[in-house]
Amino acid sequence: MPTQATASPASAKSNASGPSQSGDASLADRYQCVRQFSEQLAEPLSPEDCGIQSMPDASPVKWHLAHTTWFFETFLLKDRPGYERFDDRFTHLFNSYYNAVGEQFTRSQRGVLSRPSFDEMQAYRRHVDQHMATLLDSPDEQIARIVEIGLHHEQQHQELILTDIKHALSQSPLRPVYQAGEFVTAAGNASDGDWLEFDEGVYEIGHPSSDQVGEGFAFDNESPRHRVFVDAFQIADRPVTCGEYCRFIEDGGYQRPELWLSLGWATVSEHGWQAPYYWRAESDSWRQFTLAGDVEVNPAAPVCHVSYFEADAYARWAGARLPTEAEWEVAEREVAAQEVASTASTGGLPSAGGFVDQLLAAGAAVHPGRTWEWTASPYTAYPGYQAPDGALGEYNGKFMCNQFVLRGGSCATHSSHIRSTYRNFFPPEARWQFTGIRLCR
Repeated sequence: MPTQATASPASAKSNASGPSQSGDASLADRYQCVRQFSEQLAEPLSPEDCGIQSMPDASPVKWHLAHTTWFFETFLLKDRPGYERFDDRFTHLFNSYYNAVGEQFTRSQRGVLSRPSFDEMQAYRRHVDQHMATLLDSPDEQIARIVEIGLHHEQQHQELILTDIKHALSQSPLRPVYQAGEFVTAAGNASDGDWLEFDEGVYEIGHPSSDQVGEGFAFDNESPRHRVFVDAFQIADRPVTCGEYCRFIEDGGYQRPELWLSLGWATVSEHGWQAPYYWRAESDSWRQFTLAGDVEVNPAAPVCHVSYFEADAYARWAGARLPTEAEWEVAEREVAAQEVASTASTGGLPSAGGFVDQLLAAGAAVHPGRTWEWTASPYTAYPGYQAPDGALGEYNGKFMCNQFVLRGGSCATHSSHIRSTYRNFFPPEARWQFTGIRLCR
């Protein structure tokens, strides 16, 4: 059990609302909320902005908006009596990686799709939403399950809209602003960090059920719940800050091969990395590009846009390591439980405990200065995992190779999309996502 409690939850500000996960909203209401929020994310952008693809790993905003619509059309509407496809060509253009559905348009070429136009894509969304409204008047259990997957799928793409447009805008010499606001400037006011202690033992991790409807939702890769033996460990009570990471840079961290995994050092050398992505040195300080434009790096904010290689090298430099995903989940759950017990015993109001709860605030869509946190765990299947049958079985399982697990959530993750068992995953060299570091030892 932990010997200390975590800090109070971070503040969060947003005018956007999101789908309730408390069961007080109908599936139709949640569908409408998620779909509207995607369009809100596109509002600060011009049609030209929405067509940019700045690298092969990113996609245009227009493509994200169309693909999430394609999902509902493909898996729920296309075979229903009386439904007519908006455009038969979209079956190919907006299929991401579902081989069971058909061929896909080349991912790295999505930016050449100047047509359909942004207006046509919006008409496509309205067409599908209209038919989905009818379907959701009385959905059966199977429809509800697929809709719920589709909503969480769209929330994943909402996060990608922000990360991908940030990369696209960063390539412009005009340093354009997506939207002014605290959540995109990686705000932070970190206190001195401390270590939370946990005893060795057998713990259970993973989502407790395979339910994929409503507040019990989890992706298939979060199950089955299973036991793991964990040695005694300590984990930091907050992420690594920009100020702490600056000391790693100043100590020659990017020039010391002994700190790096072999493939990491090869990647650093090949690309000439000297700092986190979006950072640049200016006089005696660091500046970074954010969705709110070009700003000075805040030393108290969690460091962001670092790869697994950089996170691992920093941890080694700091005399620590990255947590495994089992350690991360055990710590998150135990700290949260301690917080709940503490407030209950004193008669106080429940406070947010654990690393996930620090991201949550009622009605908030985004969370200032928060990052996904790299773990030391390769992305593999849990014991007993089986991918679902059919095309939806391609959603997670086939990517369980050459990637590492991230836990928590970021400033771009919607509050209704965050949970302690969530397993995000990216290749170790990825830097354009909102990814950071939490130390363990």
